[in-house]
Amino acid sequence: MSDIISERSGSILRVELNRPERKNAMTSAMYITLADLLNAAAKDDQIRVVLWHGAGDSFSAGNDIEDFLKNPPGPGKSPQAELIDALINFDKPIVAAVQGAAIGGGTTMLTHCDFVFAGESAKFQMPFVNLALVPEFGTSYTVPARSGYLRAAELILLGSRFDAKRAAELGLVTRVVPDQELLDTATDTARQLAEKAPAALQACKRLMRSSTREQLERAVKLENQEFSERVRSAEAKEAFSAFLEKRKPNFSAISQPKTRAA
Repeated sequence: MSDIISERSGSILRVELNRPERKNAMTSAMYITLADLLNAAAKDDQIRVVLWHGAGDSFSAGNDIEDFLKNPPGPGKSPQAELIDALINFDKPIVAAVQGAAIGGGTTMLTHCDFVFAGESAKFQMPFVNLALVPEFGTSYTVPARSGYLRAAELILLGSRFDAKRAAELGLVTRVVPDQELLDTATDTARQLAEKAPAALQACKRLMRSSTREQLERAVKLENQEFSERVRSAEAKEAFSAFLEKRKPNFSAISQPKTRAA
């Protein structure tokens, strides 16, 4: 069965991450498939809203580590970058339903959704620094913009987990609902949006994002450059080795890089 299931119901495109046995961890192929789905939906006048959720007990555990290590993002355009571009350029509303784990990209992808409903079981984390990496998906811009710099620093620099209630307080989710009501709540919102005037709806979304688009695109570009360097660093090698060996990383013997000029 496909790792991503897409199904149209009226004018709603339902997109399901379908690797429940791996907590819907994302492979390079899945990023490309999602980007292709969004790009096609953007051109399809019959589709007015996207409803996005995960199969099983999780939304997404982020990158599939095995696949990621085989296909690390390089200087060129990565599969992750393809999805980022598709999300930034998507003018139709995206409604996300999040249960269980939303880790790494499973959290940061959500910052490009227009409605994010979280079940009470949802657990979020941006653990990039724990793996000696930097965030992707424009997170260095979107999270401080939504949560404020100090709160964003707590989330990104410490890389700690936080629950659905905290995510709502930080402006990262629309509303927290009981798990058993999650998909119904998200579906009902998608249906309400699908009944609106589509051109006006898309214009509203473009206008709300227009004043910040330049900053977001700049953040994405800088993140992509930094990520491709970090993933090949001595720090990252130690962090991933420690992760796979289930031990705490030791960065004490790794020399500090020279400070980059502004």
